[in-house]
Amino acid sequence: MHIQIVLFDGFDPLDVIAPYEVLYAGGSASGGAVTVELVTAEGPREVISGTGGLALCASGSLDLERADIIVVPGASGRVGEPGEVPEEEVGAGEWKQDEFIPVLLGRTLTTELPALLEQAMKDPNITVATVCGGSLVLAMAGLLEGRHATTHHMGLDMLDATGAHAVAARIVDDGDLITGAGVTSGLDLGLYLLERKVGPRIAHAVEELFAHERRGTVWRAQGLTPATF
Repeated sequence: MHIQIVLFDGFDPLDVIAPYEVLYAGGSASGGAVTVELVTAEGPREVISGTGGLALCASGSLDLERADIIVVPGASGRVGEPGEVPEEEVGAGEWKQDEFIPVLLGRTLTTELPALLEQAMKDPNITVATVCGGSLVLAMAGLLEGRHATTHHMGLDMLDATGAHAVAARIVDDGDLITGAGVTSGLDLGLYLLERKVGPRIAHAVEELFAHERRGTVWRAQGLTPATF
């Protein structure tokens, strides 16, 4: 099982590193049954995060022929609406650190990433997963209409406004779409991907290694509908 985690300018580092380390450890625990790499839509390059200029190196291109799972992180920056950004702060074609998160997420729509993600979501052999604002990248590209998904709690209304069914849960499993909520949910997303794809014993071994137990119930659109409390 090969997993590609997608970097883009302004990404949130913990959204990337948390699932990366969990999945990498899963590869070690499973004797190489899981592999993971950092990629971009454009190919190998250094990518600057939205946190203090911290950069990570993508080793390859997002490749739908190789990827079994694609993980899309959110962005790191200031909280706010795109219209709140002063005009002088965002020039045409520019990207600056510490911009508003919706602006950073929206800028991915001008890259090759949305078209690649659309192809991935049409491929029955690929699972697309997100952490935090990563689901908003898909939603803003028009790819989540009618799908159940979650995101950071501050973005649930925005997610719902795109036509997705926003769920206030830490992990939401909607078949070939698995979404995680706030930043640290990347740990839980990684553990759930291991459990679902290579089994609970591998996931448990990684939990023990990381001294972290996955939190909350994974939400699925199954079973009885709960009554209103």
